[in-house]
Amino acid sequence: MRICRFDNDRVGVVVGDRVADVTEVVSEALPSQRWPFSRGDAFIAALPELRQRLEAAAADAPTRPLAEVRLLSPVANPGKIIAAPVNYMKHVEESREDAGINFGTEISLIDRYALFLKANSSMVGAGEGVEIHHDDGRRTDHEVELALVIGKTARNVSEQDALEYIAGYFIGLDITIRGTEDRSYRKSLDTFTVLGPWLVTADEFGAPDAVELDIKVNDEPRQNANTRDLIWSVAKIISFASHSYTLEPGDVILTGTPEGVAPIKRGDRMDARIEGIGAMRVMVR
Repeated sequence: MRICRFDNDRVGVVVGDRVADVTEVVSEALPSQRWPFSRGDAFIAALPELRQRLEAAAADAPTRPLAEVRLLSPVANPGKIIAAPVNYMKHVEESREDAGINFGTEISLIDRYALFLKANSSMVGAGEGVEIHHDDGRRTDHEVELALVIGKTARNVSEQDALEYIAGYFIGLDITIRGTEDRSYRKSLDTFTVLGPWLVTADEFGAPDAVELDIKVNDEPRQNANTRDLIWSVAKIISFASHSYTLEPGDVILTGTPEGVAPIKRGDRMDARIEGIGAMRVMVR
């Protein structure tokens, strides 16, 4: 099943090149809340119970062409955005060799860095685009990654069981300003976490361990890799994170970017694709 959020927080089921509007099902099914609100994303938490109703509603719901809607992030209220640094060996190597990436600092392996957090306010969808914030010549790079959302509370889970906690997958763009500041700062500016174009449920997506991903900028190939080359597997990332943080429904995890990171500028068009998910176009402004 493929689920998107679009326009003014409408919820849709994606079928081919059209989206069926099932917002009313979600509005009726989700419980009303009062302050203090529950942590996490209420829709993602309720998704297992909602799926049959969404599928049934989609069969008769009004549809629109996907090309005519503005795609937002499939997750609206993540409690945390967790990311994995330098998780492909060839990206480690290019980071060590390129002073425009490393700024004179030593680049080590993910085993030394572990994970980092990104601000939730950096999150946007494919239809919202990326904003270049600096006019001082600083380099802003694209980084395409397999991303996922946690579907149920996870604490101290094993690698063997970790994939059972995933609600779904989507494409992630981890946009980055190069510099000497902390990684979490340079990757947390507004619009610097692009998620989309929709959520593909874990059962439809299947195993995440041998998935092709790529990105082109203005039709120029930039990054092209396979998740089989991850240093830490998806399961290891989730397991490790769950031993440090309680993972809750709606928490987003970015699994790391491969080699080929490069600058983007205003007016660029990024086309990202991940096998089993699809493609999304993101404009730079």
